[in-house]
Amino acid sequence: MNAELFLTDLEGKTAALAGLAAALESRGNPFASLPRSVRRVVFLGMGSSRYAAAVAALRLRSAGIDAVAEYASAAIGHPAGPDTLIVAISAGGNSVETVDALSRHAGRSPIVVITNRTGSRAAGLADSVIPMLAGEEAGGVACRTFQHTGLLLLALEARLTGRPTDVAGMCRRVAAATADLLDRRPLWLPASAHLLDGPDGVYTIAPVERSSSAEQAALMLREGPRRRADACETGDWAHVDVYLTRSIDYRAVLFAGSRYDDQAMGWLRSRGSVVVAVGADVPGAALSVRYRGDDDPMVALLTETLVVELVAATWWRAPA
Repeated sequence: MNAELFLTDLEGKTAALAGLAAALESRGNPFASLPRSVRRVVFLGMGSSRYAAAVAALRLRSAGIDAVAEYASAAIGHPAGPDTLIVAISAGGNSVETVDALSRHAGRSPIVVITNRTGSRAAGLADSVIPMLAGEEAGGVACRTFQHTGLLLLALEARLTGRPTDVAGMCRRVAAATADLLDRRPLWLPASAHLLDGPDGVYTIAPVERSSSAEQAALMLREGPRRRADACETGDWAHVDVYLTRSIDYRAVLFAGSRYDDQAMGWLRSRGSVVVAVGADVPGAALSVRYRGDDDPMVALLTETLVVELVAATWWRAPA
């Protein structure tokens, strides 16, 4: 893992997204060969892969499709069978937990593997391999692959639901939003890094429909600069994390858009907590970071983690 190369990977997001958009435009939906009628979809993955899968499974369930995101490390889970579509996500394709889980399903369930390494062990167990096309992440941190995973899962959703979705167009909208955040870094990044730099860590908060943003953001702070960080769903925050605001120097990133933002902010304001809001002008926040297209929940889902990724890169590169 390398801090300088991690920043380079983040700065390369826009170009990588353009490449994915071009591939989708020229080749069509990569999941086009899948049947639309499957009894259930089981996503398998660990870490960032599972975060993205959990949101995709929620979206499929909202369309009436039986879908679940499981830890690949689980000893129990949905049984294998020809009517269960297994969708495994692994950027490197060699996660031991994911490979073990696929081994239990190989030859018994149809398997799709979404990976950045098409020659990996996981890919070798698949009936269909979907390349992430994120390029090499030289910094050793899954950042571009996380973003590309979300877009490819949108393509999977379009195939299984039959909803007309311009995924290539969404790639370009996300690329524009990403470029906007990168280009305007001097206006928001130094202040964000300063406001969130407290003695008791950072707490990331997002609506359940974008829970992956909070999970991924917290992981970036742990994985790169090795800072204490944890994630929470916005509505659940008032039931599980509010207690911390009374006893520690609570500093939070609020990925805005939940109907329960005001509930959380009421507590955060009353207890003097420091909040950096992302994606909306939030009353009581010390800073609100806006970007192009942030009023579209799907653009937000696929873009907003960059704010914390860049904070992580800033802290990681700082002299010890």
